Order: sequence, then structure tokens, then C-alpha cells
Amino acid sequence: MNIELNIEPMEQWFPKTKDLPLLIAGPCSAESEEQVLETAKLIEKDHRAMVYRAGLWKPRTRPGTFEGVGAKGLPWLKKVKEQTRLLVATEVAKAEHVQQAIDAGVDILWIGARTTVNPFSVQELADALKGHDIPVLVKNPINPDLQLWIGALERINQAGITKLGAIHRGFSPNSESKYRNDPKWKLAIELKRILPDMPIVCDPSHIGGSRELIEPVAQKAFDLQMEGLMIETHINPEVALSDAKQQVTPARLKTILDAIILRRADSANNEFVESLKELRGKIDNVDDELITLLGKRMALVDQIGESKKENNVTILQVGRYENILNDRVAKGEDENLSADFVKDIFEFIHQNSIKRQEKIMND
Repeated sequence: MNIELNIEPMEQWFPKTKDLPLLIAGPCSAESEEQVLETAKLIEKDHRAMVYRAGLWKPRTRPGTFEGVGAKGLPWLKKVKEQTRLLVATEVAKAEHVQQAIDAGVDILWIGARTTVNPFSVQELADALKGHDIPVLVKNPINPDLQLWIGALERINQAGITKLGAIHRGFSPNSESKYRNDPKWKLAIELKRILPDMPIVCDPSHIGGSRELIEPVAQKAFDLQMEGLMIETHINPEVALSDAKQQVTPARLKTILDAIILRRADSANNEFVESLKELRGKIDNVDDELITLLGKRMALVDQIGESKKENNVTILQVGRYENILNDRVAKGEDENLSADFVKDIFEFIHQNSIKRQEKIMND
């Protein structure tokens, strides 16, 4: 997939990110002027904080729940800018939100997961953003659809927004999970592969759904070379009007940040660099051998397919497949490979084998 976007490096929008990851912190929702200002002043004490976030328009699942104070909170954010060194950010879901926020001097806008899922809504926001020079961050859609996420980023970029980034906030889980939203890290990694210049900010608050999970999720995000964090921070999380369980106090935020280890993408240690190069060369050789062996395996699969076709035998042999899985998993454990890892590999191999034999049957 070849996608070209016109994106400015993040350090050009936020010069501090040359030395530190982008840190966006603040309450899920702006609830009162006092709450907004007190939280901001405590967050500002941490030199790592750069942007203050607060939701004004809150898209809620059910009517009757707190849907935000709306435009009433814009003057509160303006006071944050006047009384602290922090930039301010808020979520926009409609064209009128965009204009109101920009007119009020909001520095950064983000598009939420419930909006990203709808191309019509994203295009409405893109049209409203035309002619404005403001950073925009786009959260992943609630469902694990990478193309939908990329499409939203493309629409905003085509509107002339070059200060553009993505927010990884996880996806609605399909089964029981310790996370509120399944991180599905492989989708964020794939976004990075397809759009290597796209900065990605992680939202561990929404992924974890609880205070206890924020630190490990944030650590993994940095280990995967994400450029920043958005952490929901409230002066008194216990009485928050929305998402109380996943918000932390400014003091807890500092504790979390202090515990995170920031690792570099490269090293100046020549001995390490040469050793890594040698090991990667060995991996390349092993991968070449794997490709050759997979080719030989699929050639045998084709021979079996031809034989099945001649003898009018079904493609799927359930008993044989079960035996293969059990045998390979056991052998994998002898090589210190996890059962899930080996099972996943051979499930992919088996699916491809079936496709090849289906083609033979239909030729």
C-alpha cells in the first residue's frame, strides 16, 4: 500500500518534543471553571506536561448521561492558556465545534473514536478545517478497521492540515479482556509501517480503563516507538462526571511518568551496533531458509491436492489437522516456543494450504 501524506514533523509543531515525548494531560470532561483551572495548575508543575486536554462536547452511548458543558467551557480553556504555560486541546465532533474552538484560541483539536468511524462526519470536520493551520489528532475508530483510520487521516490531510497525528486508544473488545479497549498493537504497528512519518500518541487511559493499567500500557507504547501520551488527569477522579475509573490525580500522573523508561531507537555504542548487525544478518539467513522450506511444504501441499482431486477426496481432513497442531505445539514447546505462537503459525499455513488445494480442485 502506497499512501503519501503531507505531514510536518511533530518537533516543528511542538519544539519540546525534540527532547521529550509529547504529553497531553487533563480531565476527561471540563466540569467547572474551578476544576479545569486547579487541575491545569497542578499538571503544569511537571516539566514534561505540554498540552492540557479537556472534553467539552462528549459523545455518550446513552442519553441522559453527562454530555459535557459544551461551548460554555471554552473561556475556561482560554484561562488555562492565560494562567499556565500549557497549550490547550479539545475534541470536536461537528463543524460548529471546529469553528467555536478555533475562535476561542484552542491550540489543538482531536477527533474521537466514535466520529472517526463515520466518513461523512470526518469529511464534515475536514471541510470545516480548510484554511486553518492547527494541529489535529485523529483517534482510531472503535472497531479494528485500519483502512477507516487511514481514511480519516487522509481526509484531514487533504483539507490542508499538515500538523497531523494519530491517537491509539484501543478498539472495542470482542471477548473478555482486562482492557476497556483492546490495544491490538499490531494495528498501530501496521499504521506506523504504512505511514512512517505519522506521529502516534497513545491514550492508555482509554485502553486500560483503570488507573492500574495506565503505566504498563504507556510503557509498551514507548517501547513501540510511539511519540507521546494522552492521559486523563483530574483534580479529584473519584467524583468525576465521566470515566472516573480511568482518571488519575496530577500527583499520580507524576508517579506514572517517573516509572516509565524511555528507550532510544538507536545507540551510539559501536560494539552494540555491530553485534546487532551481526545478529540481524543471522536472522536474515534463517528467514531465507524458512521461505525455502515453506516453498517446499506448499509444493507437497499441491501434490496432495492433485491426488485428492484424482481420488475425489475432500480438501479438509479434520483429524489430520488436529494431529498436526498437537504435534507441532508439543515440538515447539521443546524449542521454548509458546503454544499460541506455534498454533497461530500453523493455522496460517493450514489456511493457505486449503486455498491452494481449493484452486487445484476448481481448475
